[in-house]
Amino acid sequence: MSDFEIRQAQDRDIDNLCALIFEHGPNPWNHLPQDEVAAHLQGIAAGAVQALLAEREGELLGFVSYRQSRDFARYQPAPRRAQVHAYICEAVTHRDMAGQGLGSHLLRQVVSLLAEQGLHDIYIERHEENAASAGMMRKAGFVEIESYADPDRRPHGSGRTTVCCLRMPQDG
Repeated sequence: MSDFEIRQAQDRDIDNLCALIFEHGPNPWNHLPQDEVAAHLQGIAAGAVQALLAEREGELLGFVSYRQSRDFARYQPAPRRAQVHAYICEAVTHRDMAGQGLGSHLLRQVVSLLAEQGLHDIYIERHEENAASAGMMRKAGFVEIESYADPDRRPHGSGRTTVCCLRMPQDG
């Protein structure tokens, strides 16, 4: 896993991030509405979204995007319901990198960055039946906390979204 560089995405990377996710991300399990995903990634330019990417000799191999959120407050422990938490939005790798651990590696790196930012509750979602995403999330320490019917976003298979969470210890 050392033949590539990992770095924070910058404004100049947005077009390549969009190209990678729309070429290598689509499958029956992923909800990738083009306008919404493109707008999300444009959030990098505004500072509302961050992404960690892996590249080799200038070729984008994968990325994980994330942001601060309050969208998962209902899952937060009572004393922390009002606190900001993190949401990992997109995780994609180039098809040629599938199964090599790059996604899990990037996800673990993002978790470390979020901990450094003081965000100790991190949420991520996937299609209930997406085994590849489930494995990547498990390897990074995420646990399933709920699955619910979500036919608009998940028209295939069970039609359900699974919410996963990683809670890191807090000082004090």
